[in-house]
Amino acid sequence: QVQLVESGGGLVQAGGSLRLSCAASGSIFNINGMGWYRQAPGKQRELVAIITRGGSTIYADSVKGRFTISTDNANKNTVYLQMNDLKPEDTAVYYCNGGGGATLPYHYWGQGTQVAVSS
Repeated sequence: QVQLVESGGGLVQAGGSLRLSCAASGSIFNINGMGWYRQAPGKQRELVAIITRGGSTIYADSVKGRFTISTDNANKNTVYLQMNDLKPEDTAVYYCNGGGGATLPYHYWGQGTQVAVSS
């Protein structure tokens, strides 16, 4: 089992920045990659960004150039999402996602953290 705990959500004005963190614990040797999905009210959950243990990244087109995903250099078990130039359409619950294999989404989910961007 892998446990994922997120932090860092909140309310910010458009154009502002937030940094999300997700710490993995438990059977972390099972983790091939970690990342973030988000779900806005009335919409399906969508991929935001993923980073693999090898350092490869995937971004949704809507966040390219504004969001950056990274890991803790020391242990790779914490993933960060730096969100700049936030827009009202970024408002959603952001979920940490992680696990093994090559199929997305990965198996494990965090509890979610709310990000709200006011115009």
